[in-house]
Amino acid sequence: MRSLPSIIHLDMDAFFAAVEQAAKPSLRGKPVVVGGLGGRGVVATASYEARRFGVHSAMPMAQARRLCPNAAFLAGRFEAYRQNSEIVMGLLRELSPLVQPLSLDEAFVDLAAGPYGPALAEADHATGERLVLALGEDLRADIHRLTGLTGSVGAAGSKLMAKIASERAKPDGLVLIEPGQERAVLGPMPVRALPGIGPATEQVLRRAGLTVVADLAEAGEAELVALLGRAHGAGIHQMAIGLDERPVVADQDAKSVSVEDTYEVDLADRERVLREVEALAARCVRRLRAAGRSGRTVVLKVRRFDFSTLTRSETLGGPTDDEAVVIATARRLAEQVDITGGVRLLGVGVAQLADYTQEDLFAQALREEAAEQPEAPGAEEAVREPEAVVVRRWLPGQDVRHDEFGPGWVQGSGVGRVTVRFETPWSGPGRVRTFAVDDPALEAARPLPLRRPEGADGAGEDAGE
Repeated sequence: MRSLPSIIHLDMDAFFAAVEQAAKPSLRGKPVVVGGLGGRGVVATASYEARRFGVHSAMPMAQARRLCPNAAFLAGRFEAYRQNSEIVMGLLRELSPLVQPLSLDEAFVDLAAGPYGPALAEADHATGERLVLALGEDLRADIHRLTGLTGSVGAAGSKLMAKIASERAKPDGLVLIEPGQERAVLGPMPVRALPGIGPATEQVLRRAGLTVVADLAEAGEAELVALLGRAHGAGIHQMAIGLDERPVVADQDAKSVSVEDTYEVDLADRERVLREVEALAARCVRRLRAAGRSGRTVVLKVRRFDFSTLTRSETLGGPTDDEAVVIATARRLAEQVDITGGVRLLGVGVAQLADYTQEDLFAQALREEAAEQPEAPGAEEAVREPEAVVVRRWLPGQDVRHDEFGPGWVQGSGVGRVTVRFETPWSGPGRVRTFAVDDPALEAARPLPLRRPEGADGAGEDAGE
């Protein structure tokens, strides 16, 4: 345990919803809910305005709509979240090479390993704490300056206490827990405050009369081991008495890349299932390539109508990021699965990741096979079937651009129409206009930065006039 609170934990405030509010001036100060918008969708993040109505993460979206019907319900814009996460993580890496991201909006930082480490090592206790507080305040100010977003920072002598401190700091605050105060802070907290205690473990402890962390500390390691097993019980006891020796581990390597979808209506048609698997595999490969990775094992996940979940996997001869290979492998796995009764969720992933792609004989063979396939007799004379009309789908919150009105975002769509509000992160609230869903002047767009780029010409500045 450290004598100085040189570990900090940053947790961005309602990150997804905050990005949406920063990007959309008309939503600032209003309830915003981000997540899956279908009948089985769940809440990813709710703004603090929506939380006052009882909306929270992981809640079914249908329940959130009942609790807060006047909120803006938006689909996620992960490119925008990733862009802003990279800005924030870049600021953290200026403080230390030891940055451990937990998600796009949350990370631990070991200040002792960074450029301020020598100053912290030489400082007396009071001076060291003042330096940590100053670094935390500067970090929060830099995040707001570059993104307009707010984050909460906790500082302590361990990862456990730094995370608890950041929870106490929410929203938009900074809390330091002095080393030596761990048991005083932890004692009155519910047992669920400790990592590794979920609903099942909580029930076991509750039946034994252990409801707060002080109860766990007083029970002793032997009793917790008897209740929870040796490894789990010993670990929980160490944390209950405020001991946490876990180091900050920089850039933990991802073990797999995957995507999945939950369907509003169970899929019972095999051809439809195979088409969905192909689309998921293509998305998975795009994510794999964006990360600069390749992988050897293709994994298929299927959740059936009765909520039973099964996985199937196939390991290739070498790492690949070839879309044709991943699609063909995922389809082959899906063909082996019994879908009787229907499928409610499908997922495709690639595991055993590598930083390079070997010469892919599988992809080469598939391409050669396709090239060598003879055309069907009379194919040239065959009458082509008319192509199906593709109707563009516009999702609430989606970034768009109109040839005449410029950048904006989708408020909603239906009955062949799409409603767009034209505004930018640096304009006032913009006007709303409605178009046909296939209006050729309207197109999907990339997210705009939350702060005006230097040299911007002010497009959208007068959107609300």
